[in-house]
Amino acid sequence: MSIDPSLTARYQQDGAVFPIRVLSGEEAADRLLRIEEMERKRAGRLPPTLNFKPHLLVPWLWDLVTDPRVVAPVADVLGPDVLCWASSFFDKRPGEPSEVPWHQDATYWGLSAPHALTAWIAFTPSTRTNGGLQVVYGSHTRQHEHGPSASKNNLLAGGEEIRVDVDEDDAVHVDLTPGEMSLHHLLLIHGSKPNTSGTRRLGFAVRYIAGDLTQIGSMRGSATLVSGRDHGTFDLERAPASEFAPEAVRHHAESLRRWMSIVYPAVKRSHEAQA
Repeated sequence: MSIDPSLTARYQQDGAVFPIRVLSGEEAADRLLRIEEMERKRAGRLPPTLNFKPHLLVPWLWDLVTDPRVVAPVADVLGPDVLCWASSFFDKRPGEPSEVPWHQDATYWGLSAPHALTAWIAFTPSTRTNGGLQVVYGSHTRQHEHGPSASKNNLLAGGEEIRVDVDEDDAVHVDLTPGEMSLHHLLLIHGSKPNTSGTRRLGFAVRYIAGDLTQIGSMRGSATLVSGRDHGTFDLERAPASEFAPEAVRHHAESLRRWMSIVYPAVKRSHEAQA
């Protein structure tokens, strides 16, 4: 499935497009049950280390990251050669203070060009009352300065927020039903508020990059080839043979080590510059 050409044009102009149906309601409900089962085995929540590239640990998440219904619209935007650079769940339980301050995804990724996007796949309804995504259309034309957020409830791994004033009247709510997806540009200003509803908001953020990008710095990155050909710029990741298989756990740990060696030094340098 590809994006309608008019939606591709909207993406280029606005920096985001939604909704795109990638799973049926029944499929989304089934995936939510699988996530809840994983959580029940781990005291009700996935630990942070397992929420980094979980598609390297769980076969059905690998299948989702590589699903043509997800990848084809991404390839319409990025071109035929596409890598998955990262993935993670964004989870907001009812009444919890978790939030995502205004930011741009590109800030600490260390990529050679901002030719990348985030695909956000909803497993539950995502609305303005349960902490759904908000975006600022047309804000994807340049990188802005970021620094450490004052919020103790920031869900971002780098704890960052953007250093420009954002007029919330300019924000657009990205409302999604289970099985729908949004795409937003690496430089688009976006964020989300706490969940003030009585229902959970859970989505899966998949970070896709054009296949010819490189990782800046001395550490070579790893990524998952999902479409087209390998340009040899990243070490390719492997599908898990079974859920949390020992070899997959080792492979995942190495990918996490590489990612931390790339992102956290960039976060530290930025925060020190703001001090």
